[in-house]
Amino acid sequence: MSKKIIGIVGCGVIGSALAEHAGKSLTKIIAEIILCDSDIRKAEVLAEKIQNAVVANSAEETLKKADLIIEAASPQVVPDLVKAALGQGKDVMVMSIGGFIGNEGLLAEVREKNIRLILPSGAVAGIDALKSAGLAGIESVTLTTRKPPRSVKGAPYLSEKGIDVETITDETVIFEGSALDAIKGFPKNINVSALLSLAGIGAENTRVKIVVSGEYTKNTHEIEVKSKAGTLTTRAENVPSPGNPGTSYLAVLAAIASLEGYFDTVRIGT
Repeated sequence: MSKKIIGIVGCGVIGSALAEHAGKSLTKIIAEIILCDSDIRKAEVLAEKIQNAVVANSAEETLKKADLIIEAASPQVVPDLVKAALGQGKDVMVMSIGGFIGNEGLLAEVREKNIRLILPSGAVAGIDALKSAGLAGIESVTLTTRKPPRSVKGAPYLSEKGIDVETITDETVIFEGSALDAIKGFPKNINVSALLSLAGIGAENTRVKIVVSGEYTKNTHEIEVKSKAGTLTTRAENVPSPGNPGTSYLAVLAAIASLEGYFDTVRIGT
């Protein structure tokens, strides 16, 4: 296999972890890592740590040079970035999966263009089983997420409802509704519900409950899937990422595993 060039748009917690892992452990298959961030200084600081990394001035420049482009910025950039990748026939890995909610038609376009789109499993377990159950017929998908109050601070839904999470000490349900509304209200905190929606029965039909407590120290995601194949229940109790309490460490590792899987000819699991 000839060496590839990867481009990473977004140099936050996940983007940085991917770049550092690629620069340290994947040098046999990755020739160069192109880094891009709206704050160019973040990209420059990260590039200084990685021997085979360079900085690009824009996502367009990154896409033009890379064989695989990785989005690790925000849901807002996803539609335009994926469309641009489609236009150039480039493979894409997307971390901000919420960017596909309301833009599900992009998935069909990706299939038509025959490019590879990778959506990592993030901080949850059971995506393989959910997809398999979908072949038999899914009746319901419910996600219950438990987080420390600080990890959801600043979410639009909290401002809209006048909820001050910093005053919450006991276990409190702050949201209950569809994944579609959860993604709108908590765009940086409930990315897993977008993944469940795409893999299962859609954002309008996937149910989400968000619970916070001052006693929580971990991000926990419980999924219940009822289908004609049976009932599936999973629970992932995640240590928060050291760099951002709103990002689970498992989500960072899932991104790294997905990057490695892109180059691997052996696929384990559905």
